[in-house]
Amino acid sequence: MLDNFTVQEHPRLLSSWKGGEDATLWILSDERAAVLTVDIITPVVDDPYTWGQIAAANSLSDVFAMGGRPLLALNVVGFPINCLPLDTLSAILEGGMEMATKAGAIMAGGHTVEDEEPKYGLVVYGEVALNEIWRTTGARPKDKIILTKPLGIGVFSTALKADLLSKEEEEVMISQMVSLNDLPLHLPQEVRRKVHACTDVTGFGLIGHLLNMLDENIDIRIEAKRVPLLEGVTEKISMGLVPAGAYRNKDCYKSTGKVTGLESLDENLEDALFDPQTSGGLLLAVDPDVEDVILDVARKKGFVGSNVIGEVLEGKGKVKIN
Repeated sequence: MLDNFTVQEHPRLLSSWKGGEDATLWILSDERAAVLTVDIITPVVDDPYTWGQIAAANSLSDVFAMGGRPLLALNVVGFPINCLPLDTLSAILEGGMEMATKAGAIMAGGHTVEDEEPKYGLVVYGEVALNEIWRTTGARPKDKIILTKPLGIGVFSTALKADLLSKEEEEVMISQMVSLNDLPLHLPQEVRRKVHACTDVTGFGLIGHLLNMLDENIDIRIEAKRVPLLEGVTEKISMGLVPAGAYRNKDCYKSTGKVTGLESLDENLEDALFDPQTSGGLLLAVDPDVEDVILDVARKKGFVGSNVIGEVLEGKGKVKIN
């Protein structure tokens, strides 16, 4: 719908409206670029402090997905002042500040508007070396595809709303969503430079984000059995606990003709691949020489389900599932 929208250009602007990147890049010097993003979500859990943590982690993820380091954050809040107490707002902001601080950023203020439904997120400013930028595209044949968090957040969130999620499952879901995708902060420089493409898995589901990583010269082959899933997610899908966003993703991306092999999958597993995530994991295309290092760091960081789920091939712009 933005086909006729005039996109501004500037020699220092490396990414903006077009291109499918996770954040805007602005050249600061011959060595560094600024990374700027904004994201905002509605509540996914009842506890306001936890929701603040999740929303902040979700916003910060865009800077990490570009290979950057968050430095500064601003709150963006919509709040029904006549319906909820100010203590709730305070708890949301405290949760957000806790996550920003953990990411190494300073929370420097923000803006609040009155709204009928609570909404919260962050504007995040970070920086990255020009020769260490991770873009959505750039994957090369023979690269390995790594996913750092299991899929199923959307399904579990739907089950939570239906009161069909156990306390243990809720705790697992929350622990995934509040885990920072700060992988670039923990990788050696020589390893960061061998990450050829990266994005974080959010509302478009795994398939949608894989499609964003394609160009006309490559295919991405995914082994469905290697994709990490939250324990019990396919059983909940079989119960009909599938978010509307998963169906929208499925209808949209299956019609592109760029995804093959889905017909061979169990339908519950197929739905999981389209499940929209909140604060999902990083999806990386990496040189085979560094896959073990990245997996080791990710697992030590707590992403125990991190796995190589496929590889990049020479091709014509398709996602191949087997």
